[in-house]
Amino acid sequence: MGFFAGLNDEKYDRQYTDRELTRRITDFFRTQVSRLVYSSIIIIILAFIGAALPVVVSRMVDLLREEPTPQAIALVGVTLMGVGVGLWGLNWIRRSLIVRAVGDVVLDLRTRAFRAAAEHDLSFYDQFSSGRIVSRITSDTNDFGQLVVIITDVVSQMMQALILGIVLFRTEWRLSLLLLAFMPIIFGVASGFRLLARRVTKRGMKAMADVNAAIKETISGISIAKNFRQEESIFKSFDESNQQSYQVNVRRGFVLSLVFPTLNALSGIFVGVLIYAGGMSARQGLVSIGAWYLFIMSLDQFFFPVLNLTAFWAQIQGGLSAAERVFALIDADPNVIQKEKQDVPRLKSEIKFENFDFSYSDKEPILTNFNLVIQPGETLALVGHTGAGKSSIAKLIARFYEFQKGKLLIDGRDIRTFDLSQYRRQLGIVSQVPFLFSGTVIDNIRYAVPGVPEDEMIKLAKKIGDGEWLETLPDGLHTEVGERGNRLSMGQRQLVALMRVLVQNPAIFILDEATASIDPFTEWQIQQALNLILKNTTSILIAHRLSTVKAADRIVVMKKGAIIEQGSHDGLLTQGGHYAELYNTYFRHQSLSYIEHVKEMVGR
Repeated sequence: MGFFAGLNDEKYDRQYTDRELTRRITDFFRTQVSRLVYSSIIIIILAFIGAALPVVVSRMVDLLREEPTPQAIALVGVTLMGVGVGLWGLNWIRRSLIVRAVGDVVLDLRTRAFRAAAEHDLSFYDQFSSGRIVSRITSDTNDFGQLVVIITDVVSQMMQALILGIVLFRTEWRLSLLLLAFMPIIFGVASGFRLLARRVTKRGMKAMADVNAAIKETISGISIAKNFRQEESIFKSFDESNQQSYQVNVRRGFVLSLVFPTLNALSGIFVGVLIYAGGMSARQGLVSIGAWYLFIMSLDQFFFPVLNLTAFWAQIQGGLSAAERVFALIDADPNVIQKEKQDVPRLKSEIKFENFDFSYSDKEPILTNFNLVIQPGETLALVGHTGAGKSSIAKLIARFYEFQKGKLLIDGRDIRTFDLSQYRRQLGIVSQVPFLFSGTVIDNIRYAVPGVPEDEMIKLAKKIGDGEWLETLPDGLHTEVGERGNRLSMGQRQLVALMRVLVQNPAIFILDEATASIDPFTEWQIQQALNLILKNTTSILIAHRLSTVKAADRIVVMKKGAIIEQGSHDGLLTQGGHYAELYNTYFRHQSLSYIEHVKEMVGR
């Protein structure tokens, strides 16, 4: 795999030309025109003041040769002090304008990047690490902001060098021509480092994104790691990514550290040549001592912008690479594509799959020529072994994934023609491991319907086991749930997730039921909450509990993406087919008759 193994581009990454990047960056700064105009004016003034400094000093040298008066010396001193104060004040104003403009642009860019990430479908997150996406939204947007600040500094210095070059040419054209003869060599060497710097900088960013991804995954699964005493294992995983990042960035630093010393050495050679040529010209009376001194004083200011540009080349290339990565995230094509954005009225919720094909990848067909009709108001339970396609059906109804062939109709309308935001407002979904956000119970219940009154929530909560589950919460609805709801039991999390759906009053309800064991009382409360939802919705239940299966109007038995049986619980048991096998394997031990039989056997 080589040294840079694991640092490949993501599939959605794109290669932008410098022209494209410049155009995109310029588009973001259109809202900051006034600040940029003011800062540009200040940059021009700064350039004139900076260029005036060596001119004033050279005039002073000529005055000293002519025995100047104290007043003339004082005037030169005051002028230099004025130049210094003026440079400080104008630089402060310029930087303030630039920093504010850049801050607003980075805010806009980060907002667009996050919105793009949030709007991508679930298949996007199946393919790409969330840690790397976070790195683009945070670190890369920040690097982009630094790029603009650096460029404005370099532009200011380049303008100063341009004005100074004009002054030098008017002062002594012979030495100016010699000075200009050096410039192509410096620019040639500097441009030679450009592609190499861009390449190693992008690799450094990818390595850092891998570190971020490793940290995020490790912290997210820390409880599992501790349960299985794998702290050393997760440290090794992190250390591997960290060491790779270290080695990549050391090589990056080695490459970039060659730039400035190389150009500095070249400029030193040029300065030596110019001093010698100027000194010989002054000795022969071809140039004045003041003009020669002006050139010596101006060399640093003339070469400094070029050298500064190369010194900041790493940051400039880093900023361009960062912009490229952020724009790639924003421009990534969606997998789920809507043909239209039609309004979605309150759904009756007939769901129909017609000759339907779906696969996560070309090599992994999940549903082939699949047909299923779910009637409005029906409660359908999907059962089958892992990999049968149950969760895929639920995710397709939620329009989280794109299908390849056939039709998925809701109330006779193609799901691809819906306004997805309006459609999903009528979906209530409870995942197998209910996700709760940090905050209170009431915050999580209000997540889908922010304006629901507290007294309405309490009224609904009391319909579930007379509200006794609320009494198990230390502060009732205002109990803090902790990160991912870790302060609550699994049963409590399920009840909060079901309450979140209840207040939403959806037209379609999807439940991927948790397999975690809970006590019988909590299971009874969960079933009560489910019954409240089921009576007003078309429901798709991926069932793991016997009580949930029995509550269904129809049970669909799946195997390898196909429907092999369907009917009621009792009817399917009577058939003695695949469902009966599943029942004896997964559900039978949950039945009351089985529990009583076990008690009887134990009693003997």
